[in-house]
Amino acid sequence: MLSYQHGYHAGNLADVHKHALLAWMLRYLTAKDKPLFYLETHAGRGLYDLAAPEAAKTGEAAAGITRAEPMLPRDHPYRAVLAATRARHGATAYPGSPLVADHFLRPGDSCHLAELHPAEHAALSQASTRATLHKADGLALAHALLPPTPRRGLALIDPSYEVKTEYGDLARLIPQLHAKWNVGVILLWYPILPDERHRPMVRSLQSALPDAISHEVAFTPARPGHGMQGSGMFMVNPPWGTKEEAARLDGLFAKL
Repeated sequence: MLSYQHGYHAGNLADVHKHALLAWMLRYLTAKDKPLFYLETHAGRGLYDLAAPEAAKTGEAAAGITRAEPMLPRDHPYRAVLAATRARHGATAYPGSPLVADHFLRPGDSCHLAELHPAEHAALSQASTRATLHKADGLALAHALLPPTPRRGLALIDPSYEVKTEYGDLARLIPQLHAKWNVGVILLWYPILPDERHRPMVRSLQSALPDAISHEVAFTPARPGHGMQGSGMFMVNPPWGTKEEAARLDGLFAKL
């Protein structure tokens, strides 16, 4: 949706969940000396300022990465991304998922980022240095680019879910993408809201892709009236060790 801007939500606990898993997976995948394909369907602007008015208005970063980072293991790859981003862009800089990917991807890897919002796309073009940018519908782009060359790779699908029909659309889309690209790692992030509107989508995906992993964490809403009370990641073909890493994140979120 062209109305969604992630600056109000950057660094929230859903980002911590999503970006910690993404950083761990990318470190694992890039440890092997083989080219990697990376795709994001809803990239956002890539780089955020947690001191900006948008972040201060919602308080989500203060309830999120500010609290969670000290609890992460010192050698966690997510901490390395955070430190590198601050060293380059300043103490209040926060990396969106394109910069998480940018940190790990190597010159021989390929990176494709889709973002439709004009202002977000313009900012992304300044933040990401190694990607091919697409001002296009990310889900249509996924259909067009998959299966990729090289076939080894990861796709992150991270919609805003501003339209309720997205849940049903994604329940149909993810198995289609897997059928085209059966070796690819496909990550679908979803919010957990009080009405649990994600449940039918997750049940449908689990039925279609029984070997996939669905990992969910619960947390207290960032402020009164804020609906999101948890974060989910549906992971197709996750790298070896993902279940153990997810369990470590369970321990982190239990302390928050």
